[in-house]
Amino acid sequence: MTHTVLRAVVTGASSGIGAATVRRLRAEGWDVVAVARREDRLRALAAETGAQAVVADVTSDDDVARLVREVAAGGPVHALVNNAGGAFGTDAVESGSVDDWRAMYEVNVLGTLRVTQALLPALRDTGRGDVLVLTSTAAHGTYPGGGGYVAAKHAERQIATTLRLELVGQPVRVIEIAPGMVRTDEFSLTRFAGDQAKADAVYAGVDAPLVAEDIADAIAWTLTRPHHVNIDSLVIRPRAQASNTLVARSHER
Repeated sequence: MTHTVLRAVVTGASSGIGAATVRRLRAEGWDVVAVARREDRLRALAAETGAQAVVADVTSDDDVARLVREVAAGGPVHALVNNAGGAFGTDAVESGSVDDWRAMYEVNVLGTLRVTQALLPALRDTGRGDVLVLTSTAAHGTYPGGGGYVAAKHAERQIATTLRLELVGQPVRVIEIAPGMVRTDEFSLTRFAGDQAKADAVYAGVDAPLVAEDIADAIAWTLTRPHHVNIDSLVIRPRAQASNTLVARSHER
């Protein structure tokens, strides 16, 4: 009996959770197509891990069509990890930037929708496909200054919850992973438009926030359960974070 090599597509793969997921799945023997906009980082990751690099923007119809062609040329695909996303700004609803809200909706919601629609037939055809949507605890609750990101992540979560109903009886699992506070190089820095001090303040005094490898571990675990086992939704927070708004912080220096 020959062993089937599993193959995954990971979006937003150039840094943070996406890059950690590529490394983890490669270490577990998966073939991986790493997808991101930043070619230099993506090529470096591919050279390090042996993943296939596809430079593409999930908000572009043309890029996603090209991604599907490149994926199809490499053979079957068994899992899609919808990781591309991000937060922009922390303004109140009253003063929030419509452009920021639109940008968050484009990448978190429509990007996930676009890539999922494009790859779903190929995932189904393998007889053991997985659609994994990386949302956030922001998809399960809100907090002041989070309105735009919360709205986008709530919408993204509904892609997963609705798709699971629509695919019942078919050989495709739909998995949601919702991380809480994860310290990565770029998430908060992007949110605060490059202000390192503000980004660092998010994690100040927090004992052991999650890191990207913690989420990659959870992603790999859900994807490697026996295929009749569906991890519908997995919320992951550091012990120091009880909710979106309640975080234990030490002010000792």
